[in-house]
Amino acid sequence: MSGVTRDVTDDGQTRYVEPATRWLDSGGLRFIGMLLLIAGFYAVCLHYAEIDLARLWRGLPKFARWAAQAWPPNLAEFDILLFRAAQTVAMATIGSTLAVLVAAPLCLAAARNVTPESLLYYPARWLLNFLRGIDSFVFALLFVAAVGLGPFAGVLGIALHSTGSVAKLWSEAIETVEPGPLEAVAMTGAGRLKIVFYALLPDVLPALLSTSLYIWEFNIRSSTVLGLVGAGGIGQDLKNAVDLLDFPSVATIILIILGMVTAVDQLSAWLRRRLI
Repeated sequence: MSGVTRDVTDDGQTRYVEPATRWLDSGGLRFIGMLLLIAGFYAVCLHYAEIDLARLWRGLPKFARWAAQAWPPNLAEFDILLFRAAQTVAMATIGSTLAVLVAAPLCLAAARNVTPESLLYYPARWLLNFLRGIDSFVFALLFVAAVGLGPFAGVLGIALHSTGSVAKLWSEAIETVEPGPLEAVAMTGAGRLKIVFYALLPDVLPALLSTSLYIWEFNIRSSTVLGLVGAGGIGQDLKNAVDLLDFPSVATIILIILGMVTAVDQLSAWLRRRLI
């Protein structure tokens, strides 16, 4: 046996002894090198992120004072803030719906098992990477300059960014489908659309619905800050309250956002149980 040594005991029995592990072999050196590389990478990140725990410690008393000043919440403009919250939900809902509609054909083009042609597959993948690589906040900022202030710019920003995310997740779900049912339907002479509707869609529909609901939840959370660039929603009210150091209003807005997100999470969970 290679790599195993023999040892004879006092009673004449032979036993096999595993050799000691050597940390300086090629595998051990690669492992140590990888650890050093990761440690160096984090050291650089900590430097450029300007992490300063002393500054955090000095800033904690400010948070305590602000929390004390924020109670009780200011309910003077509660009806206006509820309207802004409803506007935020509407922006996320319409934007997510547009993203799903646009992502439906794109995800088929970006799935290798459905679209093996490189002339269509790679451009679709590049488009999805472009849409996902630019945050909805940046898209909203650009659309504010293009179409003006208001929630319409937020809807367009959410729709473009979410199209890339939805289509990528859908295409990955499609690529995990077993090829057997697709090949069986193809052998009957069915076209590509029939294969998609009768063999592919029933298999991946639960995953597609789950992804769509997750993106909707995420967009409601993220769209709360789109008001910072004038794209509507409750984010602008939050920024104004913070700029004016109006902490009772800040507390009210934060409580409304928490209530809104909690309600959406519960609704999404209920829909999952009913649809998936």
